[in-house]
Amino acid sequence: MARGRVTEIGFTGSALDRADHLRLDEAQLDALLRSAEARLLALAELDPVLDEEGRLTWAALGPDEEVIFLGLDGSVPLFAPLVTLERIGARAWSVFRLLALMSPRDVAIWGTARSLNEWHARHGFCGRCGAATASFRAGWGRRCGQCGLEHFPRVDPVVIMLAEHEGRVFVARQPQYPPGRYSALAGFVEPGESIEEAVARELMEEAGLVVSDVRYVASQPWPFPGSLMIACLASAESAEIRLDTTELEDGFWIDRAGVEAALAGAPDAPFLAPPPYAIAHSLLVRWLEWDRDEQETNS
Repeated sequence: MARGRVTEIGFTGSALDRADHLRLDEAQLDALLRSAEARLLALAELDPVLDEEGRLTWAALGPDEEVIFLGLDGSVPLFAPLVTLERIGARAWSVFRLLALMSPRDVAIWGTARSLNEWHARHGFCGRCGAATASFRAGWGRRCGQCGLEHFPRVDPVVIMLAEHEGRVFVARQPQYPPGRYSALAGFVEPGESIEEAVARELMEEAGLVVSDVRYVASQPWPFPGSLMIACLASAESAEIRLDTTELEDGFWIDRAGVEAALAGAPDAPFLAPPPYAIAHSLLVRWLEWDRDEQETNS
């Protein structure tokens, strides 16, 4: 199968130097914190604070502020506050409208800060002995004050996939989606399972689809709270579906004309496409590109 042009994936492309070698160098970190160039990301709890042009807002660091070192933007050290959260894992619907105003680079930087703060909020106590933990390694770890066990940020792998059959792909919606929105199916990779096996299992469980020829497309960090979305395509043996109504409200097969209309935001589109910062949007775009390439190759 021919491959089309690369499409931009949301929450990627910050281009910061994460400077891992500085995270345990207390002297250099202290110098960065005291630097007149150092900047602190403004957050409203976990949401970004934007200026009039839709850009992230940065401020000078205050004294003794607990922070996370995001990395270097050229020579400028960037930090995020380590936020104390009242609610952990709250749905982030309110922030989605802001993402459409932000540059991809700003979305990626903010996404890192949000995901790390969510992780810190979940690891205030040691999973081995139950004692309190404290941030270390410039905010990229927590250490137990009693047993000394070190904890490091992790991401949860999630497969997100389109099944295709005879020039159509399967899209579905969950009840909490905005009216008219349909998207790719998704689910967590389980222990002892490969990406390909997770794709096949999720499509069978949620839509009754038997698939093969699973192909990796792209990946995306998703900071709600901390997943790695692994986008794939798979070939369905038939178009017959058996919807799991405990997970999904509706689903249907759609051809390329329908997908093109949805991505273009056409008023007569058969469904509302996922927003551009979601990898499901990129997955639909990539399917169109690859399907077009394949048609041109076979013509």
